[in-house]
Amino acid sequence: MSLLSSTQRVAGKPRASTRPSRPPIGRAAAWIYVGVILAVTIFPFYWILRTALSSNDALSRDPQSLAPVGLTLNGFGRVLGLVHGNATGTLSALDSGDLLLYLRNSTLYASLMTVAVIFCSTTAAYAFSRLHWRGRNLIFSLFLVALMVPGIMSMLPNFVLIKDLGLLNTFPGLILPGALFSAFNIFFLRQFMLGLPSEIDEAARIDGAGPIRSLFSVTIPMTMGPITTLTILTFINTWNEYFWPLLVTNDKSTEPLTVGLASFQQNAPTVAPDWGGLMAATLVAALPMLLVFVIFGRRIVNSIGFTGIR
Repeated sequence: MSLLSSTQRVAGKPRASTRPSRPPIGRAAAWIYVGVILAVTIFPFYWILRTALSSNDALSRDPQSLAPVGLTLNGFGRVLGLVHGNATGTLSALDSGDLLLYLRNSTLYASLMTVAVIFCSTTAAYAFSRLHWRGRNLIFSLFLVALMVPGIMSMLPNFVLIKDLGLLNTFPGLILPGALFSAFNIFFLRQFMLGLPSEIDEAARIDGAGPIRSLFSVTIPMTMGPITTLTILTFINTWNEYFWPLLVTNDKSTEPLTVGLASFQQNAPTVAPDWGGLMAATLVAALPMLLVFVIFGRRIVNSIGFTGIR
């Protein structure tokens, strides 16, 4: 009886298909789409590397070659100061600027801006989330309006203000307009601080801590995750900033690297640009951001998902 039942169960069980399953059309289309996006994203970086490894003379003869033409490292040598002059008569990158000076300016600009933005945003978010004062919600609503104003609309008034203050071609002129107020950062940190238990502040007050001590001893240590995220994103955005530094600086002593790279090919329009040196300088300029991404890549990806920027 049991043998018959087992035979009936086996007979009633549907046979597994031996034909290979074909991938769904949607999944295949998704892989094709990802491949196209990767190719479009990676190809400019490859083209920069190919140009940096080519000689200027060979580039003029074969500009459309996909592989490096006249393979050489002289472009990196000129950028790093190991090779001077240019045998082809084109303008050398280092003849029209000082890469190390631009790197120093970018590092100072991005570091000072990041410190100022994070400090001002953290204190403002603490005031809007943990302190109780009249008109708090009304003023915060006005702050939110700033999120809806395109940044380009405030650029001209900020330029006039910096000019009237006599801060053109100075680091304070570069930093001040964006350092004191960042609506997104304040909103982001306020939302996180609102989720902290109010009993923590009450316990700090019982222990005799005032608002400032409570901020630096209790709230900031518990908010280090979002603060670190904003620090990384602010540094990267400031390092890549181009338009505002272009408006307020025209002196090498304060120009960041993004503006300095553009000046490499503009100083002598009658002479062929040093494309090999320019692309090598671009790679050297991108190296700090690549290191930041390698070190903090996981946190950057998590922060993008956490902040909802997709």
